[in-house]
Amino acid sequence: MSEAIISMKNISFSYENKQILDHINFSVSKGSFMGLVGPNGGGKTTLIKLILGLQKADAGSIQLFGQPIEKFNNWHKIGFVSQKANAFNKGFPATVYEVVSMGLTAKVGYLKFFQKKHKEKIKEAINQVGMKAYTHENIGNLSGGQQQRIFIARSLVNDPELLILDEPTVGVDNENVQRFYDLLDNLNRNKGITMLMITHDTGTIAEQATEIACLNKTLHFHGKPEAYKRISNEEWSHIYGHNIHLITHDH
Repeated sequence: MSEAIISMKNISFSYENKQILDHINFSVSKGSFMGLVGPNGGGKTTLIKLILGLQKADAGSIQLFGQPIEKFNNWHKIGFVSQKANAFNKGFPATVYEVVSMGLTAKVGYLKFFQKKHKEKIKEAINQVGMKAYTHENIGNLSGGQQQRIFIARSLVNDPELLILDEPTVGVDNENVQRFYDLLDNLNRNKGITMLMITHDTGTIAEQATEIACLNKTLHFHGKPEAYKRISNEEWSHIYGHNIHLITHDH
């Protein structure tokens, strides 16, 4: 059995007396690409906040890389990419190089100069996401899909072993969505980075992920894409609380 990068046991969480998560048992294996789906308000973002240590569970335990989250301090092993393409200020005066370099400030320090090894790391991260030609371009001039590549590069400068993405294709045009998935697939398969991605694209994730979980306060499904695709439309409607049809795509 593969090593568990994330392990959550009997996790419950409430906010203002409203149950958000109810006895969640959830794990992400090393080297996997986990897709996390579910309706709005189902607890997906809360789950991510618990993993990132931004919220504390009411009950249950969380382990990261085999350590209890309370003792875990190797946060550089975890990269996080949010819905930046949908809300990013296009007037922000920074180049691609400068934005990616921000990923190193916590390690190097805000007032210290980057050494040659740091500069090479920044260039390497930009190259990894296929954006070398845009190194000195203003971030605001890029498309949503290109911006998201840069935000991934900002995470990559710290050599993360786990990359968490919260709806990263929001604001990305349809033409570039598959290119974005191809990038994630390359980072997962060829670079060995474990992926955990929240998405509402229930069809495409079935073709991209190695494992899928469906969350709506409780964990309704946690397994392989083949089993995920066999969930009936009636079951989906029950999970989501309204009619929904899973549409898979062949690429």
